[in-house]
Amino acid sequence: EGWTVRVGGLPRRALLQSLREFGVRLNAHAETLLEHPAFDDPESRDLQFVERTVQQLGLSAGGTQSQVFEAARTLGFQLCPVVSGPFLRLAMMDQPNAPDSVLSAGRAPTGAIHVASKPLSSDEAYPKGFYLRVVDDEVWLRGYRCDDTYEWGPEQRLALVAP
Repeated sequence: EGWTVRVGGLPRRALLQSLREFGVRLNAHAETLLEHPAFDDPESRDLQFVERTVQQLGLSAGGTQSQVFEAARTLGFQLCPVVSGPFLRLAMMDQPNAPDSVLSAGRAPTGAIHVASKPLSSDEAYPKGFYLRVVDDEVWLRGYRCDDTYEWGPEQRLALVAP
């Protein structure tokens, strides 16, 4: 269960080139995250990822991001390094189309997989992380912002690092 992906090992320019070559669309928040020093020259490593819903993490009514991440850690999962977002996107190009085409609605997008990672900044204006989504056959790597009052629904899907 789960999948192994090689994360890192590409300097930012090469990573952006790969995303372009594969036709991956980026939103402004993803572009902001990709400019972070974490992407200067990330170390290469193989990580074992799993996908879980918030409900599978034991939060049947959902929860805030910090509650969701804490529930994942309690079950032995680790948060993904933030640099895994684009590498997961490139590894999951066959993700199915989302059931709707709404790109931004102030709520969790349908059909998205959030890459659960520790926020790079406590500034609420700075994007918190990436999510993967396919909309109308366009493959997206999108960044998102939220504060800790935002409730993640029980059906929201997360990528985590397996224990």
